[in-house]
Amino acid sequence: MDMNKSYKIVITGPFNAGKTQFVKTISEIAVVSTERKLTRQEPGMKAQTTVAMDYGRVKLDEVTLHLHGTPGQARFDFMWEVLTKEMDGFVVVVDSTDPGSAAEAREIIKIFSSAHTVPYVIAANKQDAAGALPVEKLRRELGVSPNILIMPCVASRKTSVKQVLAQLVELL
Repeated sequence: MDMNKSYKIVITGPFNAGKTQFVKTISEIAVVSTERKLTRQEPGMKAQTTVAMDYGRVKLDEVTLHLHGTPGQARFDFMWEVLTKEMDGFVVVVDSTDPGSAAEAREIIKIFSSAHTVPYVIAANKQDAAGALPVEKLRRELGVSPNILIMPCVASRKTSVKQVLAQLVELL
């Protein structure tokens, strides 16, 4: 690993998995966010969604990570192609409390890993919430091989996000 190196890291995952929170928690700069009000909001649903990207930056030891958060809604997936150009690695943020989003997460993993041969890790977010699936159960739901790292994560905790990113940097 080269010192004073910078990497482009894409933060992706299904709708409402915690991607924006992940970027906001760790970024050392004000996050550039393209969140917009959701047009159809169900009770208990978040009020905004990312439509283009979130951008943040963090320095871990001597490595600078440029974090590009993708939109989670499929209707904005045209941004994925733009954001994945020249990426060095990616993090798939998955909501551990929402097994229903596993199929969507599987599809995202397939799309991102087949288009780009770069390292990635899966952040099993919301591990502090009641009903969060343990990592091994999540692995089965996602159908990923044992060599893919799945890390327990709480996207609102800086130490948790930092651990996930540090693991990814190890793979770069």
